[in-house]
Amino acid sequence: MPCKDTTAQITIILDENDCLVNFDFSKLTCQKSVGGGIGFVQYCRGKHVAEVIHLEFSDLVVDLGLTGSEEQFLLYLEWDALGAALDQYQGSQHEVDTDRYQIATIAYESDRVEIRQMVASPEEMPKLIPCRKREAS
Repeated sequence: MPCKDTTAQITIILDENDCLVNFDFSKLTCQKSVGGGIGFVQYCRGKHVAEVIHLEFSDLVVDLGLTGSEEQFLLYLEWDALGAALDQYQGSQHEVDTDRYQIATIAYESDRVEIRQMVASPEEMPKLIPCRKREAS
């Protein structure tokens, strides 16, 4: 049975030039990956923070060749969490839901920066409409 915890954490590693080295987005209690496997980490790797922040979701869907709604939804969760963390890291609070996305730690080392952000579940999950009902309308 899957755990019912929907709180997640994203851990981001940047190099000394603020370029993305890696990130991990997973549920807090069970460490199960959220998203992953769709190529988003690889797509972002090596890009500067400013470039990652300005990535458009619709462009990513096309560039990564994601046709399934589940893949697109998981990409959206990763993209939104990564963008919010990097916006906050750069000191920008505009358009960041600070009740949902909260930086836990920023650790500076000589050759890298590690950012950890807590990601709360949305207050209300979006209502899902079955395909057969969408097609009928």
